[in-house]
Amino acid sequence: MSGEDEEIRGSGETAGDGIRGTAPGTAPVPLSVLDLVTVGAGSTASAAVRTAVDIARTAERRGFHRYWVAEHHSMPGVASSSPAVLLAHLAAHTTRIRLGSGGVMLPNHAPLVIAEQFGTLEAMAPGRVDLGLGRAPGTDGATAAALRRTERLHEGADEFPQQLAELTRFLDDSFPDGHPYAKIHAVPGPVQATSPGGVQDPHRPPLWLLGSSGFSARLAGSLGLPFAFAHHFSAANTLPALDLYRASFRPSEVLSEPYALIGVAALAAESEQEARRQVMTGALSMVRLRTGRPGLVPSPEEAEAYRFNELERGFIDSWLGNVVHGTPDAVRQGLDDLAKRTGADELMITANAHGGAARLRSYELIADEYGLPA
Repeated sequence: MSGEDEEIRGSGETAGDGIRGTAPGTAPVPLSVLDLVTVGAGSTASAAVRTAVDIARTAERRGFHRYWVAEHHSMPGVASSSPAVLLAHLAAHTTRIRLGSGGVMLPNHAPLVIAEQFGTLEAMAPGRVDLGLGRAPGTDGATAAALRRTERLHEGADEFPQQLAELTRFLDDSFPDGHPYAKIHAVPGPVQATSPGGVQDPHRPPLWLLGSSGFSARLAGSLGLPFAFAHHFSAANTLPALDLYRASFRPSEVLSEPYALIGVAALAAESEQEARRQVMTGALSMVRLRTGRPGLVPSPEEAEAYRFNELERGFIDSWLGNVVHGTPDAVRQGLDDLAKRTGADELMITANAHGGAARLRSYELIADEYGLPA
């Protein structure tokens, strides 16, 4: 094991503290929420943020384990370019549910900045903040270059393990003597507990690694960290990545055994027809994104009127094959089957649709179906 691995593995929370959840009601595993804070045509980013608050509070009330937002850039239909800012707002409107990033794209930022942001979030919502990290840019190459102030984007991914080790050192205030950063401290953070008269809680957010392929799966396993896989847009890689994570897993101070959640696109409605109508808005949005035409999430009426060409239809059919949608009973069966088939320890549901009301209703219906508390 390298010294760098030791830096990451030897820090964090004790096993189960804020990581492993409890399955609510009749759900097979803990249920959580991934919110893309989508902006629909005819609506605004302000409305999307208000909906995010409503979803987070609904998730908390109904017994979902955690609520995450993801970092995306230069996408008009996704208002989550600044996860830390959104999470601070959500922390002020919730009291119990875990809040986190799914994820922050580490190569886009200086590790010290992330440590300061999430140290601040931890001060705002003690004991309920997760720091999920990804190595993709969360956008196109030109936008990534603007974010990172460099066009040598491959370095960001190649250097991810080193960036992770540096971030961990800042979070734990554990650079060794003689290191160039030994006298630099992320504040809020553990240094406040060791300062004269300090009473700062040294607790810090648990680290999660996110991925849609095998790289982060292997790294998370080797470091004994929890792993989150993006099944909702990389379903073909789900089982291989989870197998690799489990095979690579080495117990750590953070976890004694693997813990993997998967993100799954799911939307429930009172009828199969209405569910299909709603998910087609997200499907059309994805077609436009994949063909270089990102925009606001179209309305159901616009999606119904759109004439897909043969290539687009093939993409839609493949995409919808991995979206669990329909009546609440059908969605429950789909989620149960997915949990059984993958062995996932947690399901993180993302409901992509044009309007906030449809997304909120979906989470309520899923909660009802599993007998979650009202």
